[in-house]
Amino acid sequence: MSRAIGFLVYPGFQLLDATGPIAAFEIAGRLAPGAYSLHFLSLRGGLIPSTSGMVVQTKALAEAPPLDTLLIAGGDAVKVPASCPETLAFVRQAGRSARRVASVCSGTYVLAEAGLLDGKRATTHWSRTKDFQRRYPHVRLEPDRIWIQDGAVWSSAGITAGIDLSLALIGADEGEAVARRTAQQLVVYHHRPGGQSQHSALIDLRPGRFDGLLSWARQNLSEPLSVEQLADRAAMSPRNFARLFAQETGVTPAKAIERLRVEAARALLDSQPLQVEDVALETGFGDPERMRRAFIRAFGQPPQALRRARAG
Repeated sequence: MSRAIGFLVYPGFQLLDATGPIAAFEIAGRLAPGAYSLHFLSLRGGLIPSTSGMVVQTKALAEAPPLDTLLIAGGDAVKVPASCPETLAFVRQAGRSARRVASVCSGTYVLAEAGLLDGKRATTHWSRTKDFQRRYPHVRLEPDRIWIQDGAVWSSAGITAGIDLSLALIGADEGEAVARRTAQQLVVYHHRPGGQSQHSALIDLRPGRFDGLLSWARQNLSEPLSVEQLADRAAMSPRNFARLFAQETGVTPAKAIERLRVEAARALLDSQPLQVEDVALETGFGDPERMRRAFIRAFGQPPQALRRARAG
């Protein structure tokens, strides 16, 4: 029996918040035939415009089938469903009857207004952090996460993070092999762990000629990634490479690699039951003490303290 996935939208929703996840589930449904049935839902049904002006055909909430999963899209007009008694009643009912509920971006506001996030961990788009924390002090907001699961409630950061959330949901349903093949069809990285920061080190570094090299380095963190190795891959002399790299990115090659390693290590610590020693090896630090010093430089705390804080 297929799992019914409902995508709740409203006038002024962010198109990719809904269509990114629906594309992921549609592809997964082709890879695992019969796994999912997909339903766009809105308060009254009919054609619903997104912020871009594109519209989607929806069913009314009253016509929704029994749902396995309800996923709420975000958008600048999220205050509409977040202040609608009928919509909130539907979301509360889904919280009782569906196997899980989820939100993308500011869709988290709807879950919070429905009372489904009280005392729970959640995330949303980084730009909404202060407002969300002010409005919902009983929610344990973690603003620098890609996605979070707390029991039967899932939430993600904005826009493309909804795809990461969907891949995690698909992996939980159909296994990592199907999630990985879905990511390959979407031509996206499989898949950013929930603990990964919304602000990637690759985004923070100045864009330029070394973007491809840094992307390669992030996929090969277990390598030494010395200046000589990086320079050879860039087809430059080590001296010239180090000089131009610092000019282009604003940091030395060693500092850039450390930032990539720290980002990957924190994500693994947050999302995998691995020992600190294993994480240090997998991310290229080599030994836990070297990783500990890098974490203190980056976050002001050692890895064990961050993991304890996350577990609490």
